[in-house]
Amino acid sequence: MEQHYPDIVAWFRGAAPYIKSQRGCVFVIYCSGEVIADAGRLPGLIADFALLHSLGVKLVLVHGARPQIEQKLKSGGISARYANGLCITEEETLTLIKETIATIRFDIEARLSMEPVNIPAGNAAGGHHNRIRVASGNFVTGRPVGVRGGVDFGYTGEVRGIDTHAIRALLDTDHIVLISSLGLSPTGEIFNLNAPDLAVAVAASLPAEKLVLLDGARISSAPPWGRRPGQIALSEAQSLLPGGKDARGMPGEDREGEETRGFYRHLGRAVRACRAGVRRTHLIDHRVDGALLLEVYTRDGVGVMVCADAYDTLRRALIGDIAGVIRLITPLEEQGILVRRSREKLEAEIDRFLVMERDGAIIACAAAYPCIDTSDSGPAVKMAELACLAVHQDYRNAECGNALLMAIEKETRARGMTHLFVLTTHTEHWFREHGFSRAGLGELPRTRQRMYNENRNAKVLIKPL
Repeated sequence: MEQHYPDIVAWFRGAAPYIKSQRGCVFVIYCSGEVIADAGRLPGLIADFALLHSLGVKLVLVHGARPQIEQKLKSGGISARYANGLCITEEETLTLIKETIATIRFDIEARLSMEPVNIPAGNAAGGHHNRIRVASGNFVTGRPVGVRGGVDFGYTGEVRGIDTHAIRALLDTDHIVLISSLGLSPTGEIFNLNAPDLAVAVAASLPAEKLVLLDGARISSAPPWGRRPGQIALSEAQSLLPGGKDARGMPGEDREGEETRGFYRHLGRAVRACRAGVRRTHLIDHRVDGALLLEVYTRDGVGVMVCADAYDTLRRALIGDIAGVIRLITPLEEQGILVRRSREKLEAEIDRFLVMERDGAIIACAAAYPCIDTSDSGPAVKMAELACLAVHQDYRNAECGNALLMAIEKETRARGMTHLFVLTTHTEHWFREHGFSRAGLGELPRTRQRMYNENRNAKVLIKPL
């Protein structure tokens, strides 16, 4: 068992900044009916909800019930009817739907009540509770979808309003809020709501820091445009949708396969949530053990994250970045890949650096040094040296190096440089793949020739700008 300790310590150290920054934040988590029906994985997921709660995250859970409703209707000899991705709810089916949703809600409450609070000091008011407090209620006002495209959806509804004041009050008193996919009208009618769309509405109304969409195959299926990205900006996510839409449902003809259409529907919901003020929306396959914790408490997660703001930031380095740059380049200096730089040298030259930041951590850096030779007999030689290009080992296949190189080229070109050169001992082929050519020492500016370290014997590569 001892051999696992380093992994646990490393993970905990990596998770610590997220635990601290997310304490007190509101997460709205949608669990599809398929997730609830997965008897083998649901207990672990409930335990993860309890763990998030004990770490100070304010949780709002929105549950689906589609497969359970379909099974209930089937057992009653009724076939579920759908149009444009929405269930058609008739009066005879509404009673069965209410029974099914109530059963699921009480089951989730019972499971959460079995989980320990894990807060030995008790709550802020001085009381001690040996179980999690869960609250449900009439938080959602609904209205009928009505007749659309000639289809009467009956008691199928959509969200009209969310009682955010009541939800916030319960969250502030250490409750987990559980919301079912039913909406009440001011006249006492009950409407069957689309659960993931309800989760989007709740997250946008609060607004939540995160919206998490937990599902199975609909999230894990690879979209036609290739592998699922790990993190994407809001603008990119919207461009990936059919026609660039953020509509509530993708038409069935647009994509082949219900699972793929489901992925696009969830991606559309993520876009809507982020546009409404939710900073980050996560699409997670619940079948990955511990997926929720891995997504929330690790830098790269295991799902798809849509960000309202940029997740990776490429910017000019600041004096406060020096510690992060040192952590990044020290292993490469020890291997002899980079020339050693003292902290004092970095402090003096930090304005030469660009850094790539992911979620507060420096994951890549590069610097450019102008080298200009003037001569009475000819035009000045204007070149820039690319130096200290370093990418964290976890991101060397993530195009970080390409992005930094392109940024350095753009910047030096704007400053009137005609060529970019680099001295390298280990990565000649990478630079040649990116447009650099082998050159001789004599082709460098004279000032740089005099500084050349023959003991290092670095290769000279030049790229015209």
